[in-house]
Amino acid sequence: MVTRPAPPRFELVGGSLALDFVNSQDRMLGKPWVERIGSYGELLAWSAETGSLPRERLRRLAGGAEERPQEARRVLQRARELREACYRIFAGLVEEKPPARADLEAVNAGLAASLAHARLAPESDGFAWDWDPDPEALDAPLWPVARSVAELLASPERAYVKRCASETCLWLFLDTSKNHQRRWCDMKVCGNRAKVRAHRKRQRARSRRLGKGGRPG
Repeated sequence: MVTRPAPPRFELVGGSLALDFVNSQDRMLGKPWVERIGSYGELLAWSAETGSLPRERLRRLAGGAEERPQEARRVLQRARELREACYRIFAGLVEEKPPARADLEAVNAGLAASLAHARLAPESDGFAWDWDPDPEALDAPLWPVARSVAELLASPERAYVKRCASETCLWLFLDTSKNHQRRWCDMKVCGNRAKVRAHRKRQRARSRRLGKGGRPG
C-alpha cells in the first residue's frame, strides 16, 4: 500500500521565511481574517513545511509542549505578537511609512533571543548557521523567523517587498522576478481571480454596447 504525502497546510508564496510567517494569517479586506497558526502544534507544522527547523527537533518540541502546555501557549502568543509587529513594519515599507517604535522593539527583542541561540556549524565547503540544540527551548521555532526578518529589513531587497495587487488580498511577498514586475502573491489564486474579473467586466461592457445597437467587435 502506497502512503500519499499529506497536502501542504500553508501557502508559502512570500519569497522569504519572514514574509511566509507574516502570511500565516489570511488577511482579506471585507472578510474575517483566518488564523493558520491557531495552536503551538500548528506553529510546529508551519516550521516543518518551511524547513526552518529539522523535523526530528520539531518532534521533540511537540513532546515538550505536551509536558509544558502553559509555556507552549506563551510561545504561541509571542509568535503572534511578533508576526503582527512584522506585518505592520513590512506593510509600512510598502506604503513608505516608518515603523512604530513598539513594533521595532518587538522585532529587536525577538532578534536578541534568536542570536543568543545562534551557532556556526562546519560543512564540507565552509560553515552554516545552526541553532542551539536545547530540547527544552519551546521558542526555537521563532529563532529562524526573527533572524530572517532582521536580514530582510537590513538588506536592499526590502525595497522589493510588495503587497498583492488584488483589491482585497493583504498578503505580502518579496519580488525576486527578473524585472521586479510581479504583481500577485499567487498567480494561480489572486492573479487568476483578477483575470476572471477583468474578463467578466469586458463581457458586461460588450453586452451593454450590443444592447445599445452596437456591433460586435
